[in-house]
Amino acid sequence: MGNREDLLAGARRVIVERGVAKATARDIATEAGVSLAAIGYHFGSKEQLITEALMASLGDGIGDGMEAVVGETAAMPMLDGFAELWNRMPEVFAANREPLLASLDNTVRVLRDPEAARHLAEAAGEGYLGIAEQLRAARPELSDEQVDAVAKLDFALVQSLGILWLLAPDRLPSGDDLARAVAVIAGAEAPAGGAEAGR
Repeated sequence: MGNREDLLAGARRVIVERGVAKATARDIATEAGVSLAAIGYHFGSKEQLITEALMASLGDGIGDGMEAVVGETAAMPMLDGFAELWNRMPEVFAANREPLLASLDNTVRVLRDPEAARHLAEAAGEGYLGIAEQLRAARPELSDEQVDAVAKLDFALVQSLGILWLLAPDRLPSGDDLARAVAVIAGAEAPAGGAEAGR
């Protein structure tokens, strides 16, 4: 690994161990085995390094979890696959609870700094691109416009439902609930399968 990758890995370890608020630049550099100046050189600031480290961590954990479900449900009708994805996302959130908490903590901190908030907003604006890639691979029959629309919906849902899961996991809408809502809005028929089919 190079210094940049070492710093990202070091930042993730320090954040998990001490939390965002107590993660110092010196601690991160020491953990990464690089000089303190390397943070400024590669990221511009400790804040930007922490933001990128958390985004990478969530991308690995939550992104990989989503990708696995999208791949496994590729043969299902689209609405059934959507329902199954969101029925299983609470498991993915649970496996990534600490990075989710750290990311929420970091977002609140970043929003108080206009420059850092601008960087985060730019990253969030492109956050759906990884989901779009997964979807395009799993559902080649979809047009680029359809992939773009579904990926943006999934990205908005993962952001909002991740926070809701942290606050009240028992109040999270199921994938079946979400698919039913999409079907109603679209005037389509709700999926026949899913966790609530036998009720």
